[in-house]
Amino acid sequence: MSTSIFLLWLVSIPLTIHATPNPHPPQGFLLNCGGGKLEQDSLTYLPDDKFIHAGNKTEIKQKGIVPLLSSVRYFPDVVEEKFCYQLPVNKGRKLLVKTIYYYGGFDGGTVPPVFDQIIDGTKWNIDTSKDYKDGGSSYYELVMVAHNKVLSVCFARNEHTTSDPFISAIEVLYLDDSLYNTTDFAKYALVTLARHSFGSHDTIIFPDDKFNRRWDEFVDINPVVTSHVPVTPTTFWNMPPAQVFENSVTASRGKSLVVNWPKFMLPKTYYYIALYFQDNRTPSPYSWRVFDVLVNGVMFFKNLNVTTSGVTVYSTAWPLEGNTTITMDPAINSPVGPIIAAGELFQLLPLAGITLTRDVAVMEDLRESFDKEPRDWHGDPCLPTDKSWTGVECSSGTNPRITSLNLTNVGITGSLPPSISRLTALSHLWLGSNKLTGEIPDLSSLQSLETLHLEDNQLQGPIPESLGKLPKLREVFLQNNHLKGSIPGSLKNKNGINLKVSPGNEVSS
Repeated sequence: MSTSIFLLWLVSIPLTIHATPNPHPPQGFLLNCGGGKLEQDSLTYLPDDKFIHAGNKTEIKQKGIVPLLSSVRYFPDVVEEKFCYQLPVNKGRKLLVKTIYYYGGFDGGTVPPVFDQIIDGTKWNIDTSKDYKDGGSSYYELVMVAHNKVLSVCFARNEHTTSDPFISAIEVLYLDDSLYNTTDFAKYALVTLARHSFGSHDTIIFPDDKFNRRWDEFVDINPVVTSHVPVTPTTFWNMPPAQVFENSVTASRGKSLVVNWPKFMLPKTYYYIALYFQDNRTPSPYSWRVFDVLVNGVMFFKNLNVTTSGVTVYSTAWPLEGNTTITMDPAINSPVGPIIAAGELFQLLPLAGITLTRDVAVMEDLRESFDKEPRDWHGDPCLPTDKSWTGVECSSGTNPRITSLNLTNVGITGSLPPSISRLTALSHLWLGSNKLTGEIPDLSSLQSLETLHLEDNQLQGPIPESLGKLPKLREVFLQNNHLKGSIPGSLKNKNGINLKVSPGNEVSS
């Protein structure tokens, strides 16, 4: 299975809203991209300026759309590799990440651009043209665990991009640990494909869902019944809102209940399925239903006993392909027919990985120490592999290491932080023809270093003794700096070394 996703469903969201007051907003970030502070759906969205340092802002001049869709941030720069939001998060916490798009012809065109969205190191293709043609906006949503203290949400051109990538809004909200907790989030994220309240004619969002998950209405030919007793969401691992149990679809006693859900074709791969049930009747000794649950004819759960308290069944990796049918076959002695209240469907998205945390920390130190560093030095330094930071080369694998740093003649100023010595997989360090100042730090930990180019800068101090002790070092260019002292004997006498220290330094041999 490749790290690219087979299907990422674009969910249309309305252009008008009906807000309900609520005093307890979810924790995390709600960003109105390209716009100012606003209130929508009982939530406060903030400007995005402090989380990104690239892109332009503009308004969508269209009547009748919700405020959250009335502005965009877009990225006209065709040189930089990617444009990233950097959001401080709690490492190890579970997140619901949602990106919202409404084109609105902000650039004078008629068709939205196609581009890549990258969250940490994992990317997929964004194409909102069908939803926009149908008069709607779109959102992409996934459940993931924060693997670092900073979450990057990035946008980049690809071979299909003909105009500027853009974004309308971003939500990054914390989820309780119990939600979807049987998923191996070290290897996967869950991409939302469908989340429906069966028998409902209304969409359920915040404040009814405390995490601002969106439960769309789903009505088919099956009879709808109303619940006579509320459920307690906290008794369910995934904490569905109580409102999804207000209506259910059912079948007559002795009849099977068949629900064709979702109403679109699925590619052949693995999915997380969660189904929610409640007996809708007033509690009594007869308020129970027993039935088997089958998915595409395969037993999903046998002899499910559904009471007024509610129950959920799920699979963390269920194979699906094409149309999907949920069938509920009643037990012979069940007093009433099967019933179902809601369902969630996610695609398992294999993570591309993340750069080794220690290397990421060093690169963040470098970014802070350098002035005029490349503008695309945001997001994961190595991933996706075709969108690594300017000047950075990396090893392969799910936790790549930085093996080469080449920023020759790019106009950077600043100094080299001591932490650069923790890039222990580095083979080539080329920072020549810039305006670096300060001393050359101790590089004794760089046991894989083969070439070091620091020529044509403004470095001061001595040549470190440690350079001569690096076993693989074969080329050192230090000319045209302000270095002083003597060349360490261990470096000068190193077999096969190509060493240049003059002109420009006050160094004796």
